[in-house]
Amino acid sequence: MDDATYQRLLAKAQRTKDLFTFDEFIRFWAKDRPERLAMEGDDLAFSYGDLEDATARVASALLAAGVKKGERVAWLGKNSATYFTLFFGAARAGIVMVPVGWRLAEPEAAFIIDNAEARILFLGEGFEACQSTLGQRPGLIGCHTVPEAQARFIKAPRGSFDPSGPDDAVLQLYTSGTTGNPKGAVLSNRNLFGLRKAGLENPAPHSLWDEDEAVLVAMPCAHIGGTGLGIVALAAGLPGIVLSEFEPTRVFDAVENRGCTRFFIVPAALALLLNHPDCAKTDFSRVKYIMYGASPIPLELLRQCIAMFGAEFVQNYGMTETTGTICVLPPEDHTVEGNQRMRSAGKPLPGVEIVIRGRDGTILPQGEIGEICTRSSSNMLGYWKLPEATASTMDADGWIATGDVGYLDEDGYVYMYDRAKDMIITGGENVYPAEVESAIYGHPQVLEVAVIGVPDEKWGEAVKAVCVPRPGETIDADSIIAWTRERIAGFKVPKSVDVIDMLPRNPSGKILRRQLREPYWEGRERQVN
Repeated sequence: MDDATYQRLLAKAQRTKDLFTFDEFIRFWAKDRPERLAMEGDDLAFSYGDLEDATARVASALLAAGVKKGERVAWLGKNSATYFTLFFGAARAGIVMVPVGWRLAEPEAAFIIDNAEARILFLGEGFEACQSTLGQRPGLIGCHTVPEAQARFIKAPRGSFDPSGPDDAVLQLYTSGTTGNPKGAVLSNRNLFGLRKAGLENPAPHSLWDEDEAVLVAMPCAHIGGTGLGIVALAAGLPGIVLSEFEPTRVFDAVENRGCTRFFIVPAALALLLNHPDCAKTDFSRVKYIMYGASPIPLELLRQCIAMFGAEFVQNYGMTETTGTICVLPPEDHTVEGNQRMRSAGKPLPGVEIVIRGRDGTILPQGEIGEICTRSSSNMLGYWKLPEATASTMDADGWIATGDVGYLDEDGYVYMYDRAKDMIITGGENVYPAEVESAIYGHPQVLEVAVIGVPDEKWGEAVKAVCVPRPGETIDADSIIAWTRERIAGFKVPKSVDVIDMLPRNPSGKILRRQLREPYWEGRERQVN
C-alpha cells in the first residue's frame, strides 16, 4: 500500500473514531452513504439508509412490546440479515441480544434462554418447530419466527426511543463453563467499538478498509467470530455479506461473485476450504485478507493456505470475555516457508495490555511461562448473574485471566503454550470436559469418566472419553457415544472412548487429566493442536 492510499484510508477511518455506540454508527453511515449496501443475506438486503430506518423500527417495536432497556431478547437460528437487523435495533435502544447456538441440544438452549431471562425469543428459518417447546419458556412474553419478526418488528411503525450509551450492555454471548453450565459474557457498546480509537493513532495497513470492500460473515452468530464480523462491517461502513452457515461452495461463490474481500475463519474450516475440490478452481484475486483464529493452527496448514489463496493472512487471538481479538499476527509475519513467529498469537493491539502472571499472581519476566492476563476497554462487563465467577476471572483493576498458559518473547509477541482450564477446542467450538463428563455420568456401564482433547488432523482436537467400568460391566464405546449424543450438542460428543481400570488422581483426589493426555501429545511441541 503506497503512502497516498494509506493516508486516504486513514482519513476515512478517522471520521468515525469518536463513535462508540450502534446508534451513532448507524445514524452516521445513513447520513454519509444512504444508498450504499449495508447488509445482504438470503432473507433481506438493506442499504445504510434503509438499515437506519429498519433498526429504529425494531428498537421502538421492542419497547412497545414491553421489553425494557437492559432486558434480554434471544435469537435461536443460523446467521441471517434478519438476526443482525434485530440485534442492531435492540442495541440502539440498550436491549441486550442473546444469540443461542443452533447446534445446541434443546435442554442446553433452554438453559440459556432461562438464564438470560429473555423476554422475547426469535426463531430463525428451520427452527419454527421450537415455537411449541422453547417458545413456551416461562419468562417469555413472545416467540416469533422470521416472517413474524419481520412483520411485527422490522416493518413496525417507527417510534421514538432513548439511544443506549457507550457503557450500556448490548450483547450477551454464552461461553461454556468449567462447572458444566455456560456463562453469559455481557458486552457493552464500548467493549465492541472502544479499541478502534486507540487503533487509529498509528494503524497497521491491514486495519484500514477501502471503499470497494465487503466482509463475509460465515462463522456462527452465537460466537464473537460471527456476530463480531457483522459489527466490523458496520464500523467500516461497508457491506456485510451474511451466509446462513459455513459451507465451502458458498464461500467460494461469495468471494467470486458477491464482492467479499475479507473473512474470518477457524482453522478447521480453513482446512475444509483448502481440501475442497473446487478450491483450486476458485478466483481468490479479490480477497485481500483472511483472518483466522479461535484455535491454534498447524504451521503446515497455514503454509499451504498462504500458497493457495494468495491473500494476506492475519491471526486473531482473543476470547469471548475480551470481545474477541486482543492480539494480532500481521501479514508481514506470515511466509510461505514458515517462521517462528507464525507459531505465536502475535502482538497486543493498541490499547491492550498483556502480562504473564505466575501462580501467586506476580508478573513474570520475559520468556517465563505463566497465565496470559489482559486489560483493555474490550474486557467484558462481567458474567451475567455470576459475581463470583466474574471475580475469579476479572480482578478489581480490570485484568482478565485468560486461562491460557504462555509467554512473551523479547519483541512482545505472545506465545500460547497450553490451556490452564482443560478446555478442548474442536473445529473452533469450545468444549469443557466437565460438561461432557456430566452427560456421560449415569450411563449404566460407567463408574467414572474423564474427558480430554486429543490431536485430530481435521478438527484440531477431538473429544475423547476415558471411562472406568462399573464392577462386572463391560463398556461398549458405541453405547457411550449414543448415550451422550442424546444429551448434548453433537460437537461435544466423544469421537472415541478408552477404557481403563482407574483414573489417575493427585493426593487431594483431583483427576490428573494432563497425565491422561500425555501419551497422545507425546513428541509435539505444544499441548494444543
